[in-house]
Amino acid sequence: MISPLEYKQRRQKLMSAIGKGVAVFNSAPYAVMHNDVEYVYRQDSDFYYLTGFNESSAVAVLAPNHSEHQFILFVQPKDLAKEIWTGYRVGVEGAKDLYGADAVYSIEELDEILPKYLVSGDRIYYHLGRDLNFNARIIHYWQKLTESYPKRGTGPTGIEDSNFVLHPLRMIKSPAEIEMIRKATEISVKAHKKAQEIAQPGKYEYEIQAEIEHTFRSLGGDGVAYPSIVASGANACILHYIENNRRMEAGDLLLIDAGCSYGYYNGDITRTFPVDGKFDPRQKDIYQLVLEAQLAAIEMVKPGNTYNQYHDKAVEVLVEGLKELKLLQGDSKEIIEEKKYEPFYMHRTGHWLGLDVHDVGNYKQDKENWTTFQAGHIVTVEPGIYISPYITPAEGQSEIPDYWKGIGVRIEDDVLVTESGNEVLTAGIGK
Repeated sequence: MISPLEYKQRRQKLMSAIGKGVAVFNSAPYAVMHNDVEYVYRQDSDFYYLTGFNESSAVAVLAPNHSEHQFILFVQPKDLAKEIWTGYRVGVEGAKDLYGADAVYSIEELDEILPKYLVSGDRIYYHLGRDLNFNARIIHYWQKLTESYPKRGTGPTGIEDSNFVLHPLRMIKSPAEIEMIRKATEISVKAHKKAQEIAQPGKYEYEIQAEIEHTFRSLGGDGVAYPSIVASGANACILHYIENNRRMEAGDLLLIDAGCSYGYYNGDITRTFPVDGKFDPRQKDIYQLVLEAQLAAIEMVKPGNTYNQYHDKAVEVLVEGLKELKLLQGDSKEIIEEKKYEPFYMHRTGHWLGLDVHDVGNYKQDKENWTTFQAGHIVTVEPGIYISPYITPAEGQSEIPDYWKGIGVRIEDDVLVTESGNEVLTAGIGK
């Protein structure tokens, strides 16, 4: 688990980055499933990264220039009558003892007290996110402080997006974070193995999904990192297929894209295999090509290489292979430059992985320069080929023979950048 010391160190790094500013982070609200029933609560990742606090209706403030309090929390007060219905609260005193805040207040005091901390900074660091009411609240505080600025000569003169200072810190995973992701991937691997053991013609996709998600929870995971994709036959050509209601048949490939969340950190694995245990020749050709592209891309994930290189390598291998199978024709460079491969492969080869499945962080540093890999980065590597029954070839390319239609293959691993190269965290499930 992440220690209280590490949370404190994260806050200290952020406070060093904002200088004389004041940073404000709002907790995630509850999300309604239907009528008065809510989804299981999931804290905002930035808020959790800095505090480890897992309740709603909370605000965290970092005020490095304040004379007494640098880390301030506003939380829900204890209310035993409400806690009977919705669960225990840490409360004001508990939050101070457990989370290391210099000061803790009831969330009901926010309007009175927060401006007194904001005035200690020269700007407010806050991300104008999806909570429109809280966005308006922050803007209102800033406007009022701006109006009174001439009388004080101090206070915030602007609002800056906290994402640009916090998210670079989140990109490099600490040893403790790596262990959390390692645990999430270990559970994910075991779930995929179980799925491969039970998959067979005649079963429904949802039966496989149920076994995967049962494994996540039974091994101590929080649950799914994202809605599980269990896609048989032509369903595998739908990138985010989640209906999972088809009856599998002999001769089908089954694409499973599923990952476990553990302590808010996530695994993300895709495997594709024949439900009756044997590839037919066309499936074998497509699978082998995707595997070659994936292995070549993984080799490019290492310190000093840039983020785009592993995608470019995967595309190069896929294009050459599709040409050999006569599914693409022409000059390889032209096919890549004009993206004529996109009817078969329409997504990037991976993404950052961490507290969010599609984790935060820049892929490019500016218009021309991609982010350079460093030790502690974690990415997914997930090339694929999708030959939909409804595929339309790129301009100038030949029609796709029916022989190939209905095949979808993706292979995905989670890869940690190390000092000397990389480590495939999901190597425990075969390819």
